[in-house]
Amino acid sequence: MAHDAGNGSPPRTFGQRVRRARERKGKTRPVLAGLVGRSAAWVKAIETDRLGMPRLPLLLRLAEALGVDDLASLTGDERLAVAAYTKAAHPSLLRVTAALTDYDLLAHDEEPAPAAALATRVQQTWQLWHGFGDHRTRVADVLPGLLADLKYAARAHQGAERRRVQVSLAQGYHLAQLYLSFQPAPELVMLTGDRSMSAAQDADSPRAIAASAWYLNHVFRDAGERNEARVELAMTSVRLLDPDRGCEDIALGGLLHLAAALSYAKIGQQGNAERHWDRADQAASRLGDGYAHPWLLFGRTMVDAYAITLHTDLVRSGAAVDAATHIDLGTMPSATRRSFHTIETARAYSLQGESSVAVVHLLKRAYAISPETARFNLFARGAVAELAESGSAIIRDDARDLARQLGVAA
Repeated sequence: MAHDAGNGSPPRTFGQRVRRARERKGKTRPVLAGLVGRSAAWVKAIETDRLGMPRLPLLLRLAEALGVDDLASLTGDERLAVAAYTKAAHPSLLRVTAALTDYDLLAHDEEPAPAAALATRVQQTWQLWHGFGDHRTRVADVLPGLLADLKYAARAHQGAERRRVQVSLAQGYHLAQLYLSFQPAPELVMLTGDRSMSAAQDADSPRAIAASAWYLNHVFRDAGERNEARVELAMTSVRLLDPDRGCEDIALGGLLHLAAALSYAKIGQQGNAERHWDRADQAASRLGDGYAHPWLLFGRTMVDAYAITLHTDLVRSGAAVDAATHIDLGTMPSATRRSFHTIETARAYSLQGESSVAVVHLLKRAYAISPETARFNLFARGAVAELAESGSAIIRDDARDLARQLGVAA
């Protein structure tokens, strides 16, 4: 049996490299096992070199769970970017990238658009994001022009009008961040998260800051940034809100407690995760069953749906599946989110070791609800690639058909 490299010595084996990456991320073996759909004993066997390197689909899932962008840091072989195999690039990625990195330094003769008109355009773009069909493609068609007009208006207007534009600009960056998610552009996701918070602070708007903190939590969580910093950001933003001001402040406060719950779940801290989820649950109950935030969608259904993710990340597969069986995602006013939470349900069933028939069925349903949500989701892509290659005969054809639809090797 191989032993760990000595203190200060670089790890020599695949198992040692996996253990180092896991410990650097602060994940326990059970948490890592749950993220890749295996047991803690399997992770231990990998780390102690009793099991060899897994095949490519599972290797990619392991790298993703560990936040590894270069497989060479695990395999020791020549550089091999995970993004090239797991993250699909949307056809409009370069155009959106250009809009984000363009600095318009020339003077303009035309008047900037009024803040109210820009707010209406942002609202319409949110409707495109949450609507049926290829939501990324439709948003990409309008996002470059929208960002250009928002940035120009933020420079040209003064006073209260400028602050109102900054609120819309922060949302424009949220939309760009969502468009970029699950694509091979992590540096742009970080850029949009930072710019959204800067715009929200310039607007001096507690609500815009709270929304930015929610989206920055997703950025930091996916990038493996320190859990303490993520939770501190969320809780500092909560203190800016006043529930007595109405439903929006209640919703945003609940949303930030949900962000903290998901952050704690990601590192296996069940008590803290459930404590913050309870606060989010209380906010949703206070708002009532019929409430959903107009673009963030916080409400009863969203909190219940994220319980699936929370329990799955905590490697509590039974609780995750139970949560999935008690929710009607059809009441969620967003095809994009319905598809995402359906994929999370598939992840819960996969963690529980349920029949691959159920997993493929759920992933097909997610694709039917929102094709681009499934096409750019890392779990969906990895699971379909693995099932298409090594799944049972009863589902292999369906898995291969779905793999072709998602654009992954089958």
